[in-house]
Amino acid sequence: MANDIIDSTKERMQKTIAVLKAELGGLRAGRANPQLLDRIQADYYGTPTPIQQLGNISTPEPRMLLISVWDNKAIPAIEKAIQKSDLGINPANDGKVIRLMFPELNEERRKELVKVVKKYGEESKIAIRAIRRDANEQIKKDEKDKIITEDDRKTLDDKIQKLTDDQIKEIEGILAAKEKEILAV
Repeated sequence: MANDIIDSTKERMQKTIAVLKAELGGLRAGRANPQLLDRIQADYYGTPTPIQQLGNISTPEPRMLLISVWDNKAIPAIEKAIQKSDLGINPANDGKVIRLMFPELNEERRKELVKVVKKYGEESKIAIRAIRRDANEQIKKDEKDKIITEDDRKTLDDKIQKLTDDQIKEIEGILAAKEKEILAV
């Protein structure tokens, strides 16, 4: 029973970190990253379809994404979806491929992105602490219901706190790496 609480808490915390990594992967840091297109869907024959399913995405240069579309009829739909997105980039096509050129980030935009990164990090830390609180409440309930002893509760509380500290440290590392990437010129 006690290990179930630890395992489920750890699993929930790791999912929170995975979500943070996905959100940060979608932030534009001055260099092209195919993940930027993950959440964009084009209207392909009346069906919203992820761009990755409509062509091959590559990065021939650090600040360029190249989308080699399998069906040339999809090019206008992909261009329209990219223009509607929050990327702020105008796609260029030559009838066979779509090119996305990412401009250099200015200092002001870099600082804004760092603030966004910190906001995502803080939200993740809050989520981790909420998961810790849920686990601690479950442990107290189990003690009250005589499923575990007081000593077991103290041991579990310590394990949950160590797990929380480790996860928050991991979040700090992820945030520091992303900030360094954004601020690199």
